[in-house]
Amino acid sequence: MVNETAGAMPASAAADASAVLALQNVYLKDCSYESPNGPRMEGNWNPQINLDLQTGSTTLGPEVREVVLTVTVSAKHGEATIFLVEVKQAGLFVVRNLPEADLKRAISTVCPGVLFPYARCAISQLVSQGGFPQFLLPPVNFEALYDAQTQSPPPVTN
Repeated sequence: MVNETAGAMPASAAADASAVLALQNVYLKDCSYESPNGPRMEGNWNPQINLDLQTGSTTLGPEVREVVLTVTVSAKHGEATIFLVEVKQAGLFVVRNLPEADLKRAISTVCPGVLFPYARCAISQLVSQGGFPQFLLPPVNFEALYDAQTQSPPPVTN
């Protein structure tokens, strides 16, 4: 005997309607490392570090998205480039029943937040293998970056 409330959705249908964002796979899609002069450097080790983050998303199937976090780090001493590292860390995410606004926020905040520790590790290993001192990127608050980006006024063009 099954207890059903009149007008209520069956349990399986209710489960199918719930929002889902699930990680399926994480992988290094691309990486590059350049150090024009190797670990040789004149003066003290106090480089100017520049960090650039970009997130992209591609739909691979009805419920599968590939999200790619590109992290570019450059270190300079004056005008000379000490090293340049770029890592494209990717992940496959199952996305189901997310409204468009929530999907955009998830791709810009949750997904890069999952991928960043992997990219951070890859960058640290590449820099260390290049003969430089240990290099760790600081944590990134993708939620704050997304909020700042969505609240800033659009650029004015003439």
